[in-house]
Amino acid sequence: MIPLHADTLRLFLHVLAATIWVGGQLTLAGLVSTVRDIDERAPRLVARRFNQIAWPAFAVLLATGVWNLLEIDIGDRSTEYQVTLFVKLMLVALSGVAAFLHIISRTRLGLAVWGALSGLSSVAALFFGVWLTRGG
Repeated sequence: MIPLHADTLRLFLHVLAATIWVGGQLTLAGLVSTVRDIDERAPRLVARRFNQIAWPAFAVLLATGVWNLLEIDIGDRSTEYQVTLFVKLMLVALSGVAAFLHIISRTRLGLAVWGALSGLSSVAALFFGVWLTRGG
């Protein structure tokens, strides 16, 4: 077998956590109406359980993201790379803040707006992350 390196583990953990954070949000968005048909309280119960998995995954994303940044010399990267990285980091922050606001929201409109914003910004952050791997 080929040797296993720390950068492989770092990337694996980052992608696994993104799978949970981003994929979980998309999956829940697709299931919420069906879950609501089962019981009006069910979406809240499912979301609480998901949060027990999603927030640790978000923490892993942040930790491995910092680890990723420590492995490169950002100052040696092009201005275009730095701008793309900055946008990605802002999208990550927006995703986390919007997810938190979704959790504390008490109205259907708030739940919809913050949930959609968290989902969209997390997908955009994922895209920017892939983009950075191609442009670095």
